[in-house]
Amino acid sequence: MKATIREMTPAEYPLLEEFLYQAIFQQDSENLLPRDEIKNSELNVYIKDFGQLPDDYCLCAEVDKQIVGAVWVRIMDGFGSVDQKTPEFAISLLPKYRGQGIGTSLMKAMVIYLEKAGYSQASLSVQKDNYALKLYKQLGFETVDEHDREYIMVCKLN
Repeated sequence: MKATIREMTPAEYPLLEEFLYQAIFQQDSENLLPRDEIKNSELNVYIKDFGQLPDDYCLCAEVDKQIVGAVWVRIMDGFGSVDQKTPEFAISLLPKYRGQGIGTSLMKAMVIYLEKAGYSQASLSVQKDNYALKLYKQLGFETVDEHDREYIMVCKLN
């Protein structure tokens, strides 16, 4: 499926609430977490006041004039934080748009942006059984730490 990758405008930032919820890896589709889970401070740090920090940047994927995915970064104390100079990735797609290469396009576009902006690396956190782990490895992310259920990964940028 062909998607247009572009910068998300500040007027569209409220959509990050939905994309943050969609970013939560939930294996059991019959027993989903409640949507207010994103209000939890550990998750909300990914979107709270997005666009107001100097290292906030977001790209979105658009299909037929609908935003179907987003990748955003910020420097914060998130699940995949490694230091105060490394932006941490968050990415998600609406369910029906997954598995079609859109997420790969979003990730590649953000890596290019971060390289051009002069960052030396980017990080993320991924659960060990998340299907996206393969994509992150293909894009050059390497495990630098691990916990019971997740890996902390870093991608060195050129």
